[in-house]
Amino acid sequence: MDIQKRVDAGAEFLKELINETPRIGVVLGSGLGDFANKLVNPIKVSYKDIPKFPQSTILGHAGTLYFGKLNEIPVVLMSGRLHYYEGYSQSEVTIPIRIMSKLGIETLILTNAAGGINLEFTAGELMLISDHINLSGSNPLIGPNQDEFGPRFPDMSDTYTKELRYSLLKSAKKESIDLKEGVYAMMSGPSFETPAEIKYLRRIGADAVGMSTVPEAIVASHCGLKVIGISCITNMAAGVLNQKLSHEEVFETANRVKSSFAQVLELAIKKVK
Repeated sequence: MDIQKRVDAGAEFLKELINETPRIGVVLGSGLGDFANKLVNPIKVSYKDIPKFPQSTILGHAGTLYFGKLNEIPVVLMSGRLHYYEGYSQSEVTIPIRIMSKLGIETLILTNAAGGINLEFTAGELMLISDHINLSGSNPLIGPNQDEFGPRFPDMSDTYTKELRYSLLKSAKKESIDLKEGVYAMMSGPSFETPAEIKYLRRIGADAVGMSTVPEAIVASHCGLKVIGISCITNMAAGVLNQKLSHEEVFETANRVKSSFAQVLELAIKKVK
């Protein structure tokens, strides 16, 4: 079954379950699983119940969509993203984004855990994504163009919507939240980067690195959606500090700062309103 048919099947199934068109879609990164508890009268849908929907294989990822209201705004939350390194194509990884677009969202908020490259960053800080560098070796738009969503060659000059970024930075400053801003680089994973790779990434302008988000942002841009991206710097990347990297450190830091991360995410949702 091709991507368009999978998107259509998932969207039609979900339209029968929800009471209101969501305006904002949110992809919850590591440590933000509890954010769904903030929704009013949520509708919970497991990925395994959605026809032809790809399944998350990562330990700790819920694999659930939540529909509900936050600050009177109808939203859909994706708890348990999909990754290229799981063996999916990037067009499969982004099926949920296309489904959310078909359901009516206008803005997509992407969150993730990332390694810090910028030497002025420290673990536990939050970074608003201003732009990205795609070094994954692929692109979710490879193959037949999904004409229903957008053009063959979409413009990527304002992928992370400048107007929303400025507004969120201003609001964060008003709330005394230290929100950094920088460029996110995507590598395919699942291995962490080498110290030499991190030196290269720093030289070409990356401030943080991770294994997700970029395919979702590309597809969101293709669909004509506004995008906000927020990274939690859960560790300093390879070679920055004299210590080895581990997935446990990522989760430990993400859980330690989840309250401040959730606060910034709520601010972002309010700014979209």
